[in-house]
Amino acid sequence: MDGWTQHSDCCSLERCKTTELRKFVDELVALAPDVILAGGGTGAEAMLKATRTIPIVFTIVPDPVGAGIVERLSRPGGNATGFVMFEYNLCGKWLELFREFAPSVKQAAVLRDPGFAHGIGQFADIQAVAPSVGIEVSPIDLREPNQIERAIESFAQSPNSGLIVAASGIGANNIKLIIATAARYKLPAVYIQRALVVAGGLISYGPNFDDQYRRAAAYIDRILKGEKPAGLPVQAPSKYELIINLKTARAIGLTIPPSLLARADEVIE
Repeated sequence: MDGWTQHSDCCSLERCKTTELRKFVDELVALAPDVILAGGGTGAEAMLKATRTIPIVFTIVPDPVGAGIVERLSRPGGNATGFVMFEYNLCGKWLELFREFAPSVKQAAVLRDPGFAHGIGQFADIQAVAPSVGIEVSPIDLREPNQIERAIESFAQSPNSGLIVAASGIGANNIKLIIATAARYKLPAVYIQRALVVAGGLISYGPNFDDQYRRAAAYIDRILKGEKPAGLPVQAPSKYELIINLKTARAIGLTIPPSLLARADEVIE
């Protein structure tokens, strides 16, 4: 299959997904629920295109202001409110972690989705921290799934390299491939959430997404009791978790320092 055919198939698949999502959204809005819970930026944006009257509570949205979901975080102003995926200063901490568990790393590739504003924002924050930790960073733009393995393989040829897997839809949908490729080339890699470390990733630092849904339930309760989304501020995560997979560390020849293990919220063996 040539590159153009692969690209065409990918575009056709995306159109099918978009059409299917729109169908489900329209069906849900037609039921006229008292409130809608939307997970992720794509879901929240789709809901807002379908209704500007039904209250929407969203979770795990990277940049609700930049995406036009709310007017501002403190006063959303419309029919939607909820919880952001993370604060951008979190991204710099992914890079800083290398100093502790893989001090030999001198360059890091950041897997990002350049098609979304938060993909650009995440890299900018990481890039701002890079000089202070002495690590050179470069982006790997995830435009099509079939390029992921090849891009990581090419980067892994350089010595003293590490990987940061930033938040993105393409990355999340191909996480098993990313984890397996990083392991094959013994690349130390940092991820955003616990589930990716449970799946075999090395280390993650990020929000507890389950907690966002618990907090969303409280917002839904307040809306059902009469409050308006316009007056409920969009909230950031209340806690960030450090998760370490020692089995993966041993497999790629890393020794995690005791000081980092002591700070971890969970160590997977």
